[in-house]
Formats: sequence, C-alpha cells, structure tokens
Amino acid sequence: MKNQETFENVNPYENSPLSKKSQVIKLFNSISDAYDIVNKILFFGLHGVWRKKVAKILKRKKPIKILDIATGTGDLAIDLLETKAEEIIGIDISEDMLKIGQNKVNKRGLNDRIKIQIGDAENLDFKDNYFDAITCSFGVRNFDNLNKALNEINRTLKPNGTFVVLETSNPENFPFKQGHYMYIKYIVPFVGRLFSKDKYAYKYLSKSLTKFPSGIDFNNILDKIGFINIENRPQTFGATTIYVANKK
Repeated sequence: MKNQETFENVNPYENSPLSKKSQVIKLFNSISDAYDIVNKILFFGLHGVWRKKVAKILKRKKPIKILDIATGTGDLAIDLLETKAEEIIGIDISEDMLKIGQNKVNKRGLNDRIKIQIGDAENLDFKDNYFDAITCSFGVRNFDNLNKALNEINRTLKPNGTFVVLETSNPENFPFKQGHYMYIKYIVPFVGRLFSKDKYAYKYLSKSLTKFPSGIDFNNILDKIGFINIENRPQTFGATTIYVANKK
C-alpha cells in the first residue's frame, strides 16, 4: 500500500526553494496558452471521450451541486452540464489557466450555469457537506499534500456524495506497459518542448505520470481517507483510469 508518506512526490523544478504548490502554479501559468493543443496531440483527442464518461457517470447520480477541482481551462466543467446540475463550480490555483476557462464559458454564454474561480483543493472555501459530487481530471498528482486535499474533498461532499477522478495511470500488461513507458518518457517531453515556453513543464508532467500511484494503490489511499464503494475503471488499455468513490 502506498500513501502520502511513501510515494515519490515529484516537484516541477529541481532545486527550487518554492513549495510544490507554488511551482505548480508557475508551471501551469507558463503553459496555459499551449495546454489545450498539447493535450489534443498527446491524448489523440481521447481526453474528450474520457471526460464525457465522467459526466455520464455523474448524470446517473442526478447531482444538484458539483465542484470541479483543478478545472484548468474548464473543459470538464463544461462537459458536466450534461448532468443537468443546477450549480457547477470550477476551481484552480492557476490564474492563467482559469482565464482561458472563463473565456470558454463567456463565449458559450454559460455564466449563469458555470462559475470559474481561484481555489485550492487543500483549503476549500465551502461548507461541510455542500456538494453532491466533486470531480478532478488530471489534477490529483499535482497536489502538494494529497492527503490534506482528499480530506477536504471528503469534508465538503454530502453523505453518499460522489467523488470522480480522471487521472493518468500505468498499464500493467505487455505490450502496453512497455509502449506507454517509452511514450511517456520520450514523446511527451519532446512534444511539450515544441509548444511550451517552459522547458521543464512536460518533463515534470512526464515524470509525475509514472511516479503517482494508480489502480489499487490509489484505491487504497481513498480507502484510508474514509471513502467507500471505491472503483477504478481503466481506460484505453490502462493509459488513464476513472476512479469513483462515495463519502460515507
């Protein structure tokens, strides 16, 4: 079993005096303009398919209030409109990513349905038992203190509320395991350097993909926090995983 104390917590910039959180803010601000196009290239457009699966899972739950953590440029928050939720809030610690997300919301005329705002998963500015569902796509591995963030998520969910995570993972079977490793190690940083102004950004994102616990290891972390009914659903041969859990 891996936990906050045993897995390697990778930082974006080696030898930086800044906290991981401050480094993550700096990183995502620096790559915000290229983020969407690089994701489309690296994920071959499949990230949209995975996001829609998250929305479909929650649609069956009929949530009224949803929080999307690490909303970035807002794509999952927009996809969550399919759930018919009355209130969708997207938060992120990167102001530059949020500016892009807010522009998407503005252009679609969705300001009455989606709120985009600065917010930190480790210090959620919401009441206990407030949300019916909380989501996070490609964000949990960037948390500075994973346990603290997950406890905050648990606190702000209503009893029996649903937490859904979409995150990269490591395939376990040949030849996908070996192919995925080579892709993450070499192709991801290379493509990132072509489009990004920050030469360290996709090197960090590549390393964090391989070091963060996935599958049953992440299930165990959620279990330790106190979540129940925990499932992991591998996507595309295990390249990503959708985790679904409930608050007691």
